[in-house]
Amino acid sequence: MPGVRTRWQTGPLTSYAVDLSGVTGRSPRVCFLATAMGDDSSLIRSFYDAAQLAGWHASHLALFPMPNIEDVDEHLLSQDVIWVFGGSVAGLLAMWRLHSLEVPLRQAWQAGVVLTGVSAGSICWHAGGTTDSFGPELRMVNDGLAFLPYSNAVHYDSEERRRPLFQSLIARGELPGGYATDDGAGLLYRGENMVGAFAEKDDARAYFVERDGAGQAVETVLPITLL
Repeated sequence: MPGVRTRWQTGPLTSYAVDLSGVTGRSPRVCFLATAMGDDSSLIRSFYDAAQLAGWHASHLALFPMPNIEDVDEHLLSQDVIWVFGGSVAGLLAMWRLHSLEVPLRQAWQAGVVLTGVSAGSICWHAGGTTDSFGPELRMVNDGLAFLPYSNAVHYDSEERRRPLFQSLIARGELPGGYATDDGAGLLYRGENMVGAFAEKDDARAYFVERDGAGQAVETVLPITLL
């Protein structure tokens, strides 16, 4: 789950996520969801431009003003990779639930489709995290899809309020222990197990934060592989 705020572009983390699908002999099917950005048309166009250069079979699922795909469930289940862009994680979760996407997304995940994304597109798969969805003052979001039973913090190095809020929420037991990433770092899960941290920048790091017996947050820097 890479963490960096950009327009769509491919990079080592994105390429690695697509490679994880294991597709050989054909173009990998990559579906882009920009729900958290209100299905911004320029963002979706930039995805198609990048996907064409990368040699992917690209598609997108838009929910505004109505779904652009007739059978959403079938389409998601037919993908190799589902890539979710950042923006408002609160808005993303509300729209996905309104359109009952939790079920096909979980089915796709259980069937081996690679689920990935940036910022809100990382937090959404977890139990919760920190968000600016409600305004410039960071707040907790605790109604993620929880495919992964951990909390998640993104932009850990680039937004100074992320780290202390994430740690305090875990220390108070308002969020479960979880994983945090600097911009340019990503996490790899197999099932519910975090099995590796990866970076496309020399100084990007990943962390595990948990509550100790004294009710304090303990942060551990994780081993990381530079792609």
